[in-house]
Amino acid sequence: MVVVITGASSGIGESTARHLAREHGARCVLVARRAERLEQLAGEIGAGASFVAVDVTAADAPARIRDHVGDELDVLVNNAGAAWRERFEDGGWEDVRRTMELNFNAPVRLTEALLPALRRRRGAIVNVASIAGRVARPNTGAYSASKAALNAWTDALRAEEADHGVHVGAVLPGFVRTEGFPARELLAKPVTRWMVSEPERVAEAIAQVAFERRDERIVPRGYAAFVAARALAPRLAFRMTRGGAVTTSTGGQEG
Repeated sequence: MVVVITGASSGIGESTARHLAREHGARCVLVARRAERLEQLAGEIGAGASFVAVDVTAADAPARIRDHVGDELDVLVNNAGAAWRERFEDGGWEDVRRTMELNFNAPVRLTEALLPALRRRRGAIVNVASIAGRVARPNTGAYSASKAALNAWTDALRAEEADHGVHVGAVLPGFVRTEGFPARELLAKPVTRWMVSEPERVAEAIAQVAFERRDERIVPRGYAAFVAARALAPRLAFRMTRGGAVTTSTGGQEG
C-alpha cells in the first residue's frame, strides 16, 4: 500500500507517516521542502519509505510527485499548510493569495495529477482542513477562507468520485501542538487544555478517513460544539470567537 503525505517533515505529517507505516504497513512517499528531515524520517520508518523534496506550490511539484509515484497509489494525504496570522488591513490580498496558494491551490493541483492513479486502485484522498474553515476567528481570515474552500471542495469531490471508487474525506483539527504552535497558553489553563490535541490523534483520524472511509473527523471531537453553535446560533458563536487571534495552524508552513 502506497501513501503520499505532504507536509511530512514535521507535525501532523510526520506523525501520520509514522502511524501509517507502523499500524498499516504503508509504504510512505514523504513530501516536503526539507530534504534532510525527509531522509531521516524515511530511514526511521523504513517499510520502503521514500521522499520527494519539493515545495508543493512550485509549478513542477505535481509532476515531480506523480513521476515518483507512478501508477501505484492507494492514499493521498493533503496535509501541507500554513497560516501567517495577519489582519486583512495589514496583510491584504497578498496574505490571502499566498495562503490560498498553499492551503487550497496546491492540494487541488496535486490531486489532479494523482487522481488517475488513485482511480486505478480505488484509493482514498484525505484533505487535512481545519475547524477554522467552519468557525473563523480574528487575524486568521485568510487561513479560514482557505480551509473553508478545502472543506467545500472535499464535499463536492467526494460526490463526484464515488462512482470511480475513490473515497474523499476530510480531517478538521482544532488546536494541535506542533513545532510551530506549542500552545503553551492554552495548555497552562485547565479550562482550555482540552482544546489542544496531539499530532498523533490527528494521524489516527487520518487513518480512519482513509481506511474506514469516514467522510469527516473533527479532532478533538469537542470542537463539534463550535460548529453547531455557528450554524444554530451565529451571534453567540461570533461573541465566543471575536476576541481570539490564535490560529489552529502551526503558524508556519508544514514541510
